[in-house]
Amino acid sequence: MAHLISLLPLDAEYHIEALQAVYAACPAYWAMYGLLEPSAEQAAADLKAANETPGRYILGIVQRVDAQDPTAGAELIGIIDFRLQWPDADLAYIGMLMVAQPYQRQGVAVQAWSLLAPWLASSAGVSRVRVGVEQFNVGALKFWQQLGFVLTGESNRMRSGERFIRQLYLERLLSAA
Repeated sequence: MAHLISLLPLDAEYHIEALQAVYAACPAYWAMYGLLEPSAEQAAADLKAANETPGRYILGIVQRVDAQDPTAGAELIGIIDFRLQWPDADLAYIGMLMVAQPYQRQGVAVQAWSLLAPWLASSAGVSRVRVGVEQFNVGALKFWQQLGFVLTGESNRMRSGERFIRQLYLERLLSAA
């Protein structure tokens, strides 16, 4: 099923409930970390942190409720959380690209990337994009590699709850179009 999507900057004043619903609709993500579900305050905390971190944005992946009726409104079906010019001036770092489970494997994430990449190259002033993926998240590794990202050979050991995980880094050059 093809989805026509748009990207929308999320704001804590308007989007906490919708973002929390997307998080709740991704049980496999939380299970990777040994959690049954996100904390009740996860969306509020993430939007607050984004607001307080220079260059960090959380964009909602939205689609029309009824593709035939432009007045029917839109629903949040995923997010892209990224930071511009971090850790280097010419770099954007994607912290998360998440699509609600009912919309996964339908091209939504690829469409979201195809909307974000040209904006990053032309308007945000970055020439490279980096993403960190947990070593055990094979699906995410394959996804980013299919979009032209390559492993940098760099990794980082990070604490996640009671255990440590290895995060692998991938990068891709952007073409200025």
